Amino acid sequence: MSASQKATDKGFFGHPKGLSTLFFTELWERFSYYGMRAILIFYMYYSVANGGLDLDKSTSIALMSIYGSLIYMTGVLGGWLADRVFGTRKAVFLGGVLIMVGHIVLSLPNSGITGLFSAMVLLAVGTGLLKPNVSSMIGDLYDPKDVRRAGGFSIFYMGINLGGFLAPYVTGSFMDNFHLGFLVAAVGMALGLAFFLITQNKFLGDAGKTVTNPIAKEERGRVAILFSSIAVGLLIIACVAYAFDVLTIKYVINFISCVAIILPIVYFIVMLRSKKTDSDEKSRLLAYIPLFITAVMFWMIQEQGSSVLAVFASDRVTGSFFGWTISPAFYQSFNPLFVIFLSPVFAMIWTKLGDRQPSTPRKFALGLFFAGLSFLIMMLPGILGGTEMHSASPIWLVLSFLLVTIGELCLSPVGLGVTTQLAPRAFAAQTMGVWFLSNSMAQGINAQIGQVFSADIEIQYFGILGTIAVVIGIILFIITPKLLKLMKGIK
Repeated sequence: MSASQKATDKGFFGHPKGLSTLFFTELWERFSYYGMRAILIFYMYYSVANGGLDLDKSTSIALMSIYGSLIYMTGVLGGWLADRVFGTRKAVFLGGVLIMVGHIVLSLPNSGITGLFSAMVLLAVGTGLLKPNVSSMIGDLYDPKDVRRAGGFSIFYMGINLGGFLAPYVTGSFMDNFHLGFLVAAVGMALGLAFFLITQNKFLGDAGKTVTNPIAKEERGRVAILFSSIAVGLLIIACVAYAFDVLTIKYVINFISCVAIILPIVYFIVMLRSKKTDSDEKSRLLAYIPLFITAVMFWMIQEQGSSVLAVFASDRVTGSFFGWTISPAFYQSFNPLFVIFLSPVFAMIWTKLGDRQPSTPRKFALGLFFAGLSFLIMMLPGILGGTEMHSASPIWLVLSFLLVTIGELCLSPVGLGVTTQLAPRAFAAQTMGVWFLSNSMAQGINAQIGQVFSADIEIQYFGILGTIAVVIGIILFIITPKLLKLMKGIK
């Protein structure tokens, strides 16, 4: 599609018709993801009599975090495969198919632990293929100078949160039949795929068809050796673990946690030591490291909404909200709901402040400060009313989700942008991966610390993590002037 054709395509609320294809594909993909995630932890630790797998809560919390960590790790791989092998359009479709199959596997009665792990792998790889690439396709719909571009991403972001808001209300109604809830998630992804297939050729034009950086003939051998070596290495590790009788759920959790923590560290070492990174770029990269650590701490708290806070909602919160009986899964809707309502407010605030708005490091600091408050406030139910079962008011949980969402809107929108600005030019194509790894690392850490959570220590748990987050936020706020000097003109 030519630049003039792109400029005159206004078939979807004044935006290119292709945006409708990506909007509804992502809406239904997020519906399936949030719908499944809203009930998955309960499926894992509820008793067999209640339709669950009867895993212990600590293992269930760890598995939720490992699943999230894998999604963001595979996002790096998914972006690479789209750039070098498939093109973004094929990657999105293939990812959607794997997601749908993963949900179908979960929906099968008596699928058990084998079904759970098989589905997690399918869902992680599928989401890694779809999520980063459906976002990048939006940019293909607009000319680089098109003033509608930012608005298009805002509409797309609304689709993400609309799907995330609606899904827990639907799947949360099937707490007495988890497999049916997972089937609903599969149907959601199927609807997204159907809309994508029906409209892609008509609305998307050539967007996403081109493989932007195909593997050259001379590279194919090296790439094949690399992937073969990784596969063989993983197989050897699995065989050794099996031979020594340590190939357990706990071993898998610990192994993936280690990879999630080590991988970003290796990334930074490679970038800092690269001869392609000049002195100014090294300075910017050193400034980015505190921001990355801040992001890791933020995501550690934010992502516990679907694990630790989900357990809290099921075990500690009273079963009614202002007289309305509410499923514990429904609380997963509050974050996307608050994002929908607060995003325009924050956009208006930043626009009104203009050049007086906080610098990126201080937005990160504010984001982490609010995330810390969201955990500190969760100490109060235990302090004021004790830690007995179903004794906490749901209002504490709602306030916690509100505070962490405020933090998210300070930090998340600027995260990828500042990563792109501060990363060395030689590694520009990998900046999306670097940003994703902050979430992957956070959830790898969560898989370890989340296992200690219980009602007996909830006050200390929320207090320690909340305090650490607030302190890091304050430190980042104080050192911002030094970071801005290192950032060499980037604000």
